Amino acid sequence: MTHQELWAAYQAAHPEAGEDCEAWAYGGDPDGLAELTRTGVKTATASAGPLYELEGEPLPEAGEYSVILDSRDEAVCVVRTTRVYTVPFNQVSAEQARKEGEGDHSLAYWRRVHEDFFRAELAEAGLEFSPTMPVVCEEFEVVWPPVESF
Repeated sequence: MTHQELWAAYQAAHPEAGEDCEAWAYGGDPDGLAELTRTGVKTATASAGPLYELEGEPLPEAGEYSVILDSRDEAVCVVRTTRVYTVPFNQVSAEQARKEGEGDHSLAYWRRVHEDFFRAELAEAGLEFSPTMPVVCEEFEVVWPPVESF
């Protein structure tokens, strides 16, 4: 199913959702992370703050909707952002790591995996990783498909 089709299904059931929706896939492991999101294990994500600045992209905002895609750009689910905040990489909390639902859900795992991912992502953009660089933390909830359809 395309992201447009999934978004249209959600809008038909929830016309108050409005027209705007982003569609995106996770970096690193799009299929695995999309499945963790669909099943409610993953309720947060984190992005390298410097890339928003470099690309002139606005930060996500609470209340926004996104269609999560897999590695084939097929729609997996719709999420609604519930909270966005920015902290230095070295101050990301154990709670954030747990909400991201990856690996053993520990902060140590989160730091190891995200430092490697951010280093590579930033290097592609000509930037360097720093333990004090801003990380954009986003929390969300799955809103479609309905839980009973899982």
